[in-house]
Amino acid sequence: MSQVKVLFVCLGNICRSPSAQGVFERVVADAGLTGQVVVDSCGTGDWHVGKAPDARAIDAALRRGVDIRGLRARQFAVGDLDTFDYILVMDRQNLADIKSFWRQQGGTEPQLFLSYGGQSTLHEVPDPYYGGEQGFEEVLDLIEEASRGLLGAIREHHL
Repeated sequence: MSQVKVLFVCLGNICRSPSAQGVFERVVADAGLTGQVVVDSCGTGDWHVGKAPDARAIDAALRRGVDIRGLRARQFAVGDLDTFDYILVMDRQNLADIKSFWRQQGGTEPQLFLSYGGQSTLHEVPDPYYGGEQGFEEVLDLIEEASRGLLGAIREHHL
């Protein structure tokens, strides 16, 4: 059985997408699927390449038992469109940015991550960078919900 590869994308790869990577890796591990599902994250911008996630994102994730301290930001590469089975973006601007590459290159069509969420009426994961700690908690709530839906879809279509 081949691995299913999932990529989470936000703007700088220091808040939302590394949080999604960490949470989804835990969801995958809890389901006993480590090794069958590969998870990565990146940003559309290059400002934070090589840097660890934002300290507030790290702290919020740690409070939920998710350790993202070892992650390092990287920028989206056009080759990701061919490497990953799922390219999940956090907001409509990220979607537009990645779709511009997809229209030229082909490969996996990017989609909004929250399309896998069931309870929220939101379509985008809000960027918590300029807000307070509660924003990071809200982001994790949205990510946890959408992660469960995503794993269900992966199980249904791939495993």
